[in-house]
Amino acid sequence: MAETEQVKPLAPAAFQIRSDEEETMPVQSNTRRRNCVNCCGCLAAILSVLAVTFIVLVLTVFHVRDPVIRVFLQRLELVNGTLPKDVNVTLLADVSVRNPNAAAYRFKNGTTTIYYGGVVVGVANTPPGMAKARRTLHMNVTVDLIPAKLLISDISSARALNMSCSTIISGKVRILGIVKKYIVVRVNCTMTYSFATRAIQGGNCKPLPSI
Repeated sequence: MAETEQVKPLAPAAFQIRSDEEETMPVQSNTRRRNCVNCCGCLAAILSVLAVTFIVLVLTVFHVRDPVIRVFLQRLELVNGTLPKDVNVTLLADVSVRNPNAAAYRFKNGTTTIYYGGVVVGVANTPPGMAKARRTLHMNVTVDLIPAKLLISDISSARALNMSCSTIISGKVRILGIVKKYIVVRVNCTMTYSFATRAIQGGNCKPLPSI
């Protein structure tokens, strides 16, 4: 009987140990839940930052804009100050390519066509090149005009030569090797050569929609 009485207190002790384990289990479960929530929150924050960064890059750095070209006729080289009927006349033009993008604009050979009275009187090729990021590239182009196609009588009476030119340049912009866009830039310009002052006036250029 004495041994039996000594054994009885052990049962509550064992029961008490199991009760402590049951109390610690919810605490561990809550800790895991909080850790999971924190991890999900951190992941969501990182993804949000990446999304915002990507949107900003798309709207700024990765946004490809059309280059702008302008043509300015510098001078018309005549023979003894007159426009001969049987000798080609040289027209010097400055073709500029302004690149507003964050990457270089590489282009192939272009074409500059001179018109008088709606008739083509001269054609020249612009050389290939590269306009650096947010820079303007200037190129000198020489065009040989064909006097036979010019209205000499109108020129003699007006003492001026009203001309227009069209320039087409095709190339591509590649940003970080990810974004690549092919762009064909076109522009029409008008100008007037005065025989009295031997200078070219005007030079208004109107860009056309890119292709």
